[in-house]
Amino acid sequence: MNPQPGEVWLADLGLAAKVRPVVIVSRQDPDPPRALVLYVPLTTQRRSSPYEVPLPLLPFLDRESVANVQGLGSLPTLRLERRIGRLSAQIMEQLKEALAFALDL
Repeated sequence: MNPQPGEVWLADLGLAAKVRPVVIVSRQDPDPPRALVLYVPLTTQRRSSPYEVPLPLLPFLDRESVANVQGLGSLPTLRLERRIGRLSAQIMEQLKEALAFALDL
């Protein structure tokens, strides 16, 4: 399994979080030292903050959502269940800007 930046996967985030959609934000690395990915969770709970990137209604999601960069996390690739789609380059640029803001880069 080689998840790519911008792909949206259903991921097992643990008992409380259940299986949720996440967008992969790890850089593309053909030989990563660990079987981990960095992800940003998607949610339908919009707070209208600079830590969120609004998403249009996408064919692989059942309603409008946001990418919540405050939820940035890592998980083993084994917890990725299946790829459901990909975000556009334009949305990924917005996501990178929001991550830079959140991390004060």
